[in-house]
Amino acid sequence: MRIIEILRTVVIAVVMTSVTSCNYLNVDRYFVDTFSKDSVFINKINLNRYLWNIPTMFEDEGGIWAYNSTPGLCASGEVFSQWDVTTYPGVQFYLGNITPDNLMSFGSVWTQMYKVIRRCNTILDNIDQCKDLTALDRKEVLGYTYFMRAYAYYQLLVDFGPVVLVGDDLMETNREPEYYARERATFDESADYICEEFEKAAKYMPTTVPLSQFGRPTQGAALALVARIRLMQASPSFNGGLSAKRYFSQWKRDSDGADYVSQTYDDRKWAVAAYAAKRVIDMGIYQLFTVPRGESTEKLPDNVPGASFPNGAGDINPYRSYKDMFSGEAVPYRNPEFIWGRYSEQVRRLTRHSFPVETMGGWNEMSIPQKFIDAFYMEDGRDISQPSEKYPYDESGFTDKDKNRWGYVQKGHLFNMYNNREWRFYANIGFHGCFWPCNSTSEDRRKNWIVKYSVDGNAGKTQTDGDLRNYPITGYVSKKYIHDDDAWAGNDQMVLSKAFPIIRYAEILISYAEALNNIQGSHEIEGKTYSRNLPEIQKYFNMIRYRSGLPGVGESELASAGEMQKVIEREWMIEFFHENRYYYNIRRWGTLEDEMREPVMGMNTDALENEGYFTRTVVNHPFARYRCKDKKLVFLPIGRDEVRKHGGLLKQNPGY
Repeated sequence: MRIIEILRTVVIAVVMTSVTSCNYLNVDRYFVDTFSKDSVFINKINLNRYLWNIPTMFEDEGGIWAYNSTPGLCASGEVFSQWDVTTYPGVQFYLGNITPDNLMSFGSVWTQMYKVIRRCNTILDNIDQCKDLTALDRKEVLGYTYFMRAYAYYQLLVDFGPVVLVGDDLMETNREPEYYARERATFDESADYICEEFEKAAKYMPTTVPLSQFGRPTQGAALALVARIRLMQASPSFNGGLSAKRYFSQWKRDSDGADYVSQTYDDRKWAVAAYAAKRVIDMGIYQLFTVPRGESTEKLPDNVPGASFPNGAGDINPYRSYKDMFSGEAVPYRNPEFIWGRYSEQVRRLTRHSFPVETMGGWNEMSIPQKFIDAFYMEDGRDISQPSEKYPYDESGFTDKDKNRWGYVQKGHLFNMYNNREWRFYANIGFHGCFWPCNSTSEDRRKNWIVKYSVDGNAGKTQTDGDLRNYPITGYVSKKYIHDDDAWAGNDQMVLSKAFPIIRYAEILISYAEALNNIQGSHEIEGKTYSRNLPEIQKYFNMIRYRSGLPGVGESELASAGEMQKVIEREWMIEFFHENRYYYNIRRWGTLEDEMREPVMGMNTDALENEGYFTRTVVNHPFARYRCKDKKLVFLPIGRDEVRKHGGLLKQNPGY
């Protein structure tokens, strides 16, 4: 979750300020290191250089697997890796080995974000010295400065919890120790302040940016992040729910005894979250990405409305409408669903973790647990435990013929567990018997593979490069960001550029549905009344379902708020698979400990294909057996040195 992609657009800003350079980043870093503060504000050229250096202090948001500063997928349970824990700090985190004295790559985040805040405050304190700024220039500088300051606080809030609010203080570096001794704000105080800053930024930011500036946040990005924070703030772990009491009941601020996390339920917070999401919807500039239905594409299941999208799925290709957003097929800067997205080298490079080793040049070790496989619906929207006669589910036997539907190639002799599943399953999951085209390579031996993970398979534990960690121990890998043309080995091989959705419109729709579903009363926000409005929940939630070629929810599911919440949580799990939302969701819902208690399961990758491979098996690996089940994992710890700097006023997170 970082914004360095903004730098891809710096060329535009540079042209506008009559500065050109092929090595702009190097020039900019030299500038920041060597120029005095007074020089920064001599003219708008220098100010723009200083401003657009700030995004270099954020990391690639797409770095959610490895080498990252967010715990990400490894810590959420969405992937399981046998690899060395120094490669995946998220593994260290869920093993309980991250401490105030051993933060690995997480250690620099706290100080780095406060450096961002200080630089933003420097601009805000001195902008009036820059005399050649036009009114339009000033508006742009203010908008992005407020945004980046809020985004830095946001990074701290979601990973470390309540923050130290410094306001507009420049936090000079040469003051006495007492100057830095400050208490943390409460979670609500932190969230409210950050939302206010994003609101302030939105007033100055454009609603759209030119296609050439893809990656720059807009007004919609600021308001969508407000919606994300408000939903978090309304959720049980931060709004007086049982998990709030379990996690934080003894965590109080020393100066006034205030609870760092509210222990009192406030129903109005759900209404505020609903308002924040609906405001983005009402902007009218975002919509779910779809690909039109082709002339020869198959018929939808009978229970899926045949009306045109968004009232049904009759005119769209469900598989490509979801898959193409992530694989590199769709042009990201033309994608109306990306409220804020960016090209991500981390995503592109780390797709290699899913490719088999020997023939396809991958690392083949990013395993998906069975619980995520089971979460995907059948093609007609039924659960695997209650399949229909037309779309049966069976954990025995194999299919007898090839299928090529909606652009997805399914080879024959496929285990029936993987047949008749919904289209997001095929867009996201690589399984035993899955077809890998690798079209870009001209070497026949490295393309058109039916990949198999059994011990006698072409991608199992006997087919590695000698490193026995390089196979998916559960029998599943992620294919979410992988295009049919992508290949990591062979002559002419290439891997398409990938875009990472920092926040997309589908999140706003499901957030709105979840917020409305949980309102118990009726609340007026900005002149509009919000309550548990069933038609509204159904309308916006079903858009996501229809885009996937599934039936929407009906009256029976909507009847109970508790049952509908379970449906919504499952939809979050499927729709946002490997987008780094699950990690934060299980924390705000209060299901973290339950998730960590569940055994990691998969297929029996120690068995032959025809002698037990297709058997649900508990993963017997130390990283699976010794997962930490402590509630302290809601937040990362703050480094001990940082705590000491505050003279005892900066209270550590619970459990550390």
